[in-house]
Amino acid sequence: MLWLIRLVIFFLILYLLYRSVKYIIDPKRKLELAQEQKRFYFLDDQENVRKNFHVTYKGVLFEGEKYLGATEKSFEVVSIFVWSKNISSLKGLTQEDFQYLQNEIKERYPNAKLDWKSPIHEFLQNKQ
Repeated sequence: MLWLIRLVIFFLILYLLYRSVKYIIDPKRKLELAQEQKRFYFLDDQENVRKNFHVTYKGVLFEGEKYLGATEKSFEVVSIFVWSKNISSLKGLTQEDFQYLQNEIKERYPNAKLDWKSPIHEFLQNKQ
């Protein structure tokens, strides 16, 4: 009977260790932490075109929707729409900040045409 209790405790400890490691390496937790610390973090599954990517920069969370299309050589992501759900968090961002974000996205998806949704689109149009 005592060995059964020890075995259960051993497996419980292993399970808790597994859950702890899984929590620590969770990409969504890293995204939330980067947003709180106002750092840049890019969360994306480039193999899955149907899955939106998330970017945090200066405490603002952006989401990007990818669209697959044909290029001259292969099927690639050819169009991306980016927006922020919390418009009030955009306060203080400059055109240079959006240029930095565009460069980071273009680095990962060089064949994609990048479009920003309102009100970011209007802000970038007014600055040109």
